[in-house]
Formats: sequence, structure tokens, C-alpha cells
Amino acid sequence: MLVAGATAVVGTSSTAGSSTAGFSANVSTIDSQLRAEMTGVSWHPGCPVSLDDLRLVTLSYWGFDARVHTGELVVNSDAATAIVKVFRRLFREHFPIRRMELVDNYKGSDFDSIEADNTSAFNCRPATGSTSWSEHAYGRAIDVNPIENPYVYASGTTSHTASRPYLDRSRHRPGMAFDGGALVTAFASVGWGWGGHWSGDRDYQHFSATGT
Repeated sequence: MLVAGATAVVGTSSTAGSSTAGFSANVSTIDSQLRAEMTGVSWHPGCPVSLDDLRLVTLSYWGFDARVHTGELVVNSDAATAIVKVFRRLFREHFPIRRMELVDNYKGSDFDSIEADNTSAFNCRPATGSTSWSEHAYGRAIDVNPIENPYVYASGTTSHTASRPYLDRSRHRPGMAFDGGALVTAFASVGWGWGGHWSGDRDYQHFSATGT
């Protein structure tokens, strides 16, 4: 078991035929500094999980600039291994991700994080249009490239202007989620469901352990 602030290297892999650095990932408990940064922002007393239940995952990803970057996600401890597997697979396939920062960098605002096209996970908030907890509040959901993969209301509209060109899901462009594509396939490989399969409103950015 990890002690507070401890870090575990959970796996690396080389990129065959490439001079770029290979994939790397680290899983650590939430240390005192991050606890202070999260408290009152993405986490607060009354949330359905404690900070002890969460892990910081630091991992490699390919950006839209075709360069390797390092990102951070906070997820439930029971989801960390699956998430590393997913992003290792996406790295191998050079799937591009715009940015990957904690939602705390956006003062916990889901809207602002989306506007920045930020891939994020834990945020103690209700589900969109609901008073029930989102799977994000449990650390068992991730939104990937939310501009390219918008939340689309049943009316066919989205709240984010930059996402409007991506309302046409028949045009498969870099960073998009679609059946048979790298993103949906990677999450399906660990048993996570996709919001693009919902009826009515569809959440193309959203992947979760329960599919909700």
C-alpha cells in the first residue's frame, strides 16, 4: 500500500521505431500540497469519496502538435490501473490530446475546463442537468478532448461555440471519439462505457466505469 505522497511507477513502454521518449505513468496518493489545492475547489466535505480514496496519475500523451507531453488526472484508487492501461494504448496509437490538467487549475469550473479543451477526471459535482452526483465525483469518469467531443443536447445543440464544427460526427477528425476509433476502443478494453452511446443527450467526451 502506498503511504501518503508516495509514488509508484506503474509501467513504461517504448515507441517502436521512434526517437521520442516512451510512455511513462506514475500513480501517487494525494499529498498535503495537492490536498490544500483541491479542498474547496474540486473536493469539499460532503463529497461521496474522501481524498484518501483518490490518486494522482501523471502520464505521457501525444499532443496535437505531434509532441509528447506530461499530463495529470485525479481518479479513484480503484480506477488508476485501468486508466494507465487506456492511456498507454492511446499513446501507442499516437491519439492526440489537447491538454491534460487538473480541473482545479480552472477553479473547479467544468465549463472553463471544457472551453480550454482540457481532458480531466475527478470533480465533485452533480451530473449535467441532475442533482445526483456525477461519476466524476467518484473519480470514475474522464472527459477527453471536450471541444472535439462535445456534450450534445437532444436538440442537437451544444453550449460551446468551438464545438459546433464537431456536431457532425460523421467526419472523423483528430482527437474525436467514434465507434471503432482509438478512443472508444481503448476505454472499452477496460470495460468503461461511452456517453456517445446514450439516448437523448449525448456526451461524446465522457467515459466512465459505469457508462453513466
